[in-house]
Amino acid sequence: MSELRAYVEVDLRAIAANIRKIASESDAQILAVVKADAYGHGLIEVACTAIESGASWLGTALLEEAFALRAAGVSAPVLAWLTPPGDDFDSALRERIDLSISSLAILEEILAAGERTGITPRVHIEVDTGMTRGGFLDEWDPFLIRLREVKDSLHIVGFWTHFARADEPDSDFTDQQLILFNVLLNALQSEGIFPEIIHTANSAGALAHPSSHKQMLRLGIAMYGLSPDITTMGSSEVLGLTPAMSIKAKLVNVKSVPALSRVGYGGAGVTDRDTKLGIVCMGYSDGLPRRADSTAGVSYLGDLARLVGRISMDQCVVDLGPDTQALAGEYVTVIGADGFSADDWASAAGTINYEITTRIASRLPRIYLR
Repeated sequence: MSELRAYVEVDLRAIAANIRKIASESDAQILAVVKADAYGHGLIEVACTAIESGASWLGTALLEEAFALRAAGVSAPVLAWLTPPGDDFDSALRERIDLSISSLAILEEILAAGERTGITPRVHIEVDTGMTRGGFLDEWDPFLIRLREVKDSLHIVGFWTHFARADEPDSDFTDQQLILFNVLLNALQSEGIFPEIIHTANSAGALAHPSSHKQMLRLGIAMYGLSPDITTMGSSEVLGLTPAMSIKAKLVNVKSVPALSRVGYGGAGVTDRDTKLGIVCMGYSDGLPRRADSTAGVSYLGDLARLVGRISMDQCVVDLGPDTQALAGEYVTVIGADGFSADDWASAAGTINYEITTRIASRLPRIYLR
């Protein structure tokens, strides 16, 4: 790794441990959410680890992600749920990919694909219970009417919804969503349709709302060892989760500068002492948030070095301190247990840990610990 200017280290053992921990606390089966390149951790490697660690299903947003799993030889059940009209539903059926139905238009396209291929589509019906995003809402009644006519042409595997505020344990909104969900489920069952798998819980639901577990948990952020919301639910450590991602980058240069030196574009950073600055070979093109402030940075042998000035496209500057022994060519930890976490970077940039991990660029090699 000494030749790499920066890289992402993914501890697959941590992902396995997080899955097993949550699975041990529920009777529901696990769907491992591996969309967005497994939240930046690596689609294929994480998917294989998840199945080996007890997950029964894999979940992707996009069909292209599901196709990539099949192309890599992953044979586990896969659900893809963000499929706009015009997607390649024929190939999805041939590749044994379960599809989510959230509108009449999607229903008709999936039915047409079934007719063309001679394959009965495996589908999960999504209902909107308060997220006001995906799922049936105004089309629910006409959907039921249409479903009566075509239900024998479908294999209805699942019935599901997505929580909007499950990461707020003190809110009753999740309970309200579950009440509406049950009303809609009863309406479906009154049509003689009984889906095999009922699923509502995301990571926050899995951790904070046992009544939402149903028959399957959709594990996303928690599988990667991060909290759905560090403010309302506590840190990874509080939740008993182990973050799987760490990032290392090389120092391009180390230089001594006097106090009141202006650093970076616009001179936005100013040193408050005589010190040594480290130029880190990683910037916003690699996924670091440009707006991050000096509450984030890197660590060198466990010592924190905070950002100075604005993050540039391919580099950033940190204050290593006047007594540092750091040398150009050595690695610093950008994200890791011995320094700043994904949550620290999220706080410094006014965003969430999900965005920090998913934005890490593919040009940074992933190194896997097994």
